[in-house]
Amino acid sequence: MGQHGAKARETLLDAAEELFARYGIDAVSNRRIAEHAGTANHSAVAYHFGGRDELLEALITRHLEDTHRRRAVLTEQLDDGAGLRDLLACLVLPWVDHLASLPVPSWRARFLHQMRAVPSMQSVLQRSAVANPVSEDLIRRTQAAVGDLAPAVLHGRSWILGTMTIGVCAEYEARIQDGAETPNWTGVGYFLIDSCAGMLSAPVTHPGDFLPQPSPVYLL
Repeated sequence: MGQHGAKARETLLDAAEELFARYGIDAVSNRRIAEHAGTANHSAVAYHFGGRDELLEALITRHLEDTHRRRAVLTEQLDDGAGLRDLLACLVLPWVDHLASLPVPSWRARFLHQMRAVPSMQSVLQRSAVANPVSEDLIRRTQAAVGDLAPAVLHGRSWILGTMTIGVCAEYEARIQDGAETPNWTGVGYFLIDSCAGMLSAPVTHPGDFLPQPSPVYLL
């Protein structure tokens, strides 16, 4: 792809991410994305991505390399006896630090918050969350650190943590844009780490079948 084509593709991705974050996935047409990107070619999305699902997948995966790089750096500092909180830090902080690196206003967290409601993209989100060996190993070690939890409880709590993490970041992103917050993404990250550790280590007082097949945690 030439330089012009690559720039046009990125412009479309930026426009789509903003519109999807603001209005929801189903409320935004490909034509509206093209117009917001400043192109008169209303078929630009189809030309550059092939279809709607391909556009959404490109949006989901566009920043993964940066997050994976940050995660690898943190993970290299862990020792074999790393505890739950240190493992969670390696999962949460790279995602939050990436959000902190984006220009204001950013739309990343709000876009992913909207994406969780799109059934056809659930498998893409799941693959993206464990798209490299470092992430896979961290998730395995985190599960081992709370190995006394029944699998259904662990999966159910992971679903809650994924919802909480993306939801908190999406709301914080909006508050920064509105001027209600001075950005402190590091503080948000450690708040989420503490909250996740508390959730995973909490006692089970009433075993049951709540969420026997929940959605996985997504920390992109």
